[in-house]
Amino acid sequence: MAAFPFDAVLFDCDGVLVDSELITNRVLAEMLGELGWPVTPAESMRIFLGKAVRDEAALIEARTGKPFSEEWLLAFRRRRNLALEQELEAIPGAPLAVRELHARLEGRMAVASGADLYKVRMQLAKVGILDCFEGRVFSGQDLPRSKPHPDVYLAAASALGVDPRRCAVIEDTVTGASAGVAAGATVFGYSPRQPGHDSGAALRGAGVAHVFSDMAELPSLLAGWATS
Repeated sequence: MAAFPFDAVLFDCDGVLVDSELITNRVLAEMLGELGWPVTPAESMRIFLGKAVRDEAALIEARTGKPFSEEWLLAFRRRRNLALEQELEAIPGAPLAVRELHARLEGRMAVASGADLYKVRMQLAKVGILDCFEGRVFSGQDLPRSKPHPDVYLAAASALGVDPRRCAVIEDTVTGASAGVAAGATVFGYSPRQPGHDSGAALRGAGVAHVFSDMAELPSLLAGWATS
C-alpha cells in the first residue's frame, strides 16, 4: 500500500462532520429577535457562519442596543444544545469517511473547532463518531485566539506530535479555511452547494488547495493527493 501523503487529518466540526448550521442559526435568529434585532435564519447564517457568537458581541450590542451578557450566551447555548440533541444529523458520508481515515492513519486525527467544547463533543457523540476523536477534540474558545487565527489547528497538530505542514485540514467556511492556511496545512474545502457552507469560489479565495462536494470521496481524495 502506498504511503499516505499526510501525517494527520484535522477536521472542523460544524458543516464538515455534522449538519448543524441551519439548526444553530435558527435558534440564534429567534433569540436575537427577542433582543430586538429582527433577523432571519438565512441572514444569521450569512453573518455568523464559521464564527463564534461570543466573538460577535460588539455587533450584537450595536444591533440590539443591549449589553452582551454571559447569561444570554448561556441561555442561547442551552436552547441551541436542546435543538441539536433533537434534530442533528451527520453530514452525508462523513461517519464512514472518518472511520476509514481513522484506520488508515492509525488514529492520527483530531477535531479543531471554533465552537465551545461541550457542543463539539455532544455533536460527535450524537452522530456516533466521538470514539474516533477521543482525547483529540479542540476548541478555539479555549485558546487566546480562535479562527481565523491558526491557534486551534496548531494546538491539534502539536497534540498529535505532527508538523502542521504535514496535515490535511477539512473546512467548509472561509473563516476556518483561513485558519488552516495560516497554520501551514493543506486545506481541503467542502462545499456541497447547500445552505450552511461557503461557496467553492470563496473557499478558493481563502487559499484552499482543493474544493470537493461529497464527503464520501474524502479518503480517496487525500490518499491520492501526492499524485493529483
